[in-house]
Amino acid sequence: MLISTVSIAEFCVLGALDQLPLKNLRVLPFNVVHAVRAGEFAAAVFASKGRNLLLNRNIIPNDTKLFAQADSEASIGYYLTSDSESGKVHTLLRQTGQNPRFQFVDLKTPHTEVFGTLGF
Repeated sequence: MLISTVSIAEFCVLGALDQLPLKNLRVLPFNVVHAVRAGEFAAAVFASKGRNLLLNRNIIPNDTKLFAQADSEASIGYYLTSDSESGKVHTLLRQTGQNPRFQFVDLKTPHTEVFGTLGF
């Protein structure tokens, strides 16, 4: 499992780095490729500001940065988060034709609803 340096920065606003289980995670630095894609995502989101989907969601630039990282890394197929509201930004990106290539997974959604069950 990966953790973004962007997420680490968000966590460290109220937490400390040593509180994260980094020995169990691979750190993904934010790089130039991610920055370019984040700019594309942010442009689409800001152009759509005020649409019904985003009326109650503050546009958080970190959403687009994190999504850009997930979209740019071929090994990432799923984006897992407890920030249910960021799903609105993901949906908006799909609606604007940006089509992030990863599946958004809300941590609050049961895994069987996301991945199904095996028919044993």
